[in-house]
Order: sequence, then structure tokens, then C-alpha cells
Amino acid sequence: MQDAPLLFDRPALHLRRTRAARDATLFMQEAVADEVQERLIEVNRTFTAPAVVTGWPQVWTARLPDARIVADDETLAFEVGAHDLIIHHLALHWANDPVGQLVQSRRALRPDGLLIATLFGGQTLHELRSAFAEAESRIQGGLSPRVAPMAEIRDLGGLLQRAGLALPVADGAQFNVSYASALHLMRDLRGMGETNVMGARLRTATRADVLRLAAQIYHDSFADSDGRIPATFEVVTLTGWAPDHSQPKPLRPGSATHRLADFLGTGEGKLDPTQD
Repeated sequence: MQDAPLLFDRPALHLRRTRAARDATLFMQEAVADEVQERLIEVNRTFTAPAVVTGWPQVWTARLPDARIVADDETLAFEVGAHDLIIHHLALHWANDPVGQLVQSRRALRPDGLLIATLFGGQTLHELRSAFAEAESRIQGGLSPRVAPMAEIRDLGGLLQRAGLALPVADGAQFNVSYASALHLMRDLRGMGETNVMGARLRTATRADVLRLAAQIYHDSFADSDGRIPATFEVVTLTGWAPDHSQPKPLRPGSATHRLADFLGTGEGKLDPTQD
């Protein structure tokens, strides 16, 4: 029995990142790292054994100098229960087994340890995807596996529970970037190491006529009054805690010992006791 083909070509991802590192474009990595740091301030806890899963360790060198840097391989180089904080930074969208990545992270956490995972969500580059889909349909009569499928935030929250994490939260934010043209955007994507590494991708270069038409459609559909095009990056942040007996737990349904109406001083079905 043959194994199912993997969605992503991980060796190709490593090569793309190695190529990008020569002149890396890391503004999204930096911006999201800033957001994560703000969240850590809000948590108001001192972490003594942090780790960061990332393909771009230079982003975290100054931010968390004591953190252990872990490459975002399919099998993470973790020790069980070694960390009280794990940041999985803008890499989960390239995982062939995202739940497995979260499970490995949860096992590496100490009880009541915190996991913050960031990844690109479903609205990311929707403008570029739309332009290429139309261009390929017009010229080639069909679509090629070009842009990686990205999960919606409503689906991603369930991954935390499946991984056995407590107090799960998923939320999203959009970063809107403008470019002179679609070609400038694609150059930045190469610098980010975020180009197509789908296992089923075409192994030949994009046809020049498809590329030109996609750029024109992008401009015609989305350009602003100054002729610049927008590019949307949706970042989803998943937050969960390693289970611990000290954490708050929801009450069982039907376990309440007092009626809400008694606390409000109202009769059943009345919000305002002055009303009839």
C-alpha cells in the first residue's frame, strides 16, 4: 500500500529558505514577532525555559536571547517537559501534519506551560491567488497547484484541542502591504522563502504570458488611485496551555446551585424589575 503523497515538499522549502537567506525579506517575520512579544507582556509571567520553532532564528536572537531555537522540521528536536514557553513562529502553515507539530510542542511543555503558534491564514494573498487563477484559466484552460491552501481561523482553533492543549484561543489579524506591482510582491515572497513548495506543483517555470496577464489582472482588479496594489497577509495566532490542575475548569452543565434570577433580584424572564 502506497503512502498518500505529502502536501508540501519540505526539502524544497529548505532550499527556498536557504536561497532567500542571502538577501532575506523579513518584515512580516519581524512584525509578527513584535505582536507575540506584546502578548507575552500581557501574560505577565516570567518564563525561564523558552523555545522558538522557526526557520528564521535571527528574528528571535535579540528578542529572546536565552531561548532554544528549534528548526521547524517535521519531527521537532524537543525534550519532553523541557520548556515553560514555546513559540511556533510563522511555520505551521508549511507543516504536512500541523496537529502533530502542536502535539510535539505540547509534550515539550511543562505543566501550565504556554504555547503561542502563529501561521498565515486563509485570506493571505487572496488577491494574488485570484489573479493567477483567472490568468491560468484564460490562457491554459485550467488551474495548477500554485498557492498553498491555508486554513480558516474557525478551523484552526480546533487543532489546539485535538493536540491536548487547555484554554485554547485562536484569533486573527490582517497586515495590509502595498506594492508598485505584482512582480514586486512576488520578489518579496521569494525573499521571505514563501514561494510555492506544494508537492503537486508544476516543476517548470511559469509561462511568461501567464505571468504578464496575472500581473495585469491584479492591477486592474485591486490597484488604488496611485496605481499601487494591496497584498493581504492574514496571521492567525493560536494560544494554548499544557494542562495543569491549577487551571480554571468549566462547570458541568446543570451543576449551578443558585439561579441567575436570584442574584439579579428579578423574576423569571425579566431584565428590569420595574417593568411589569
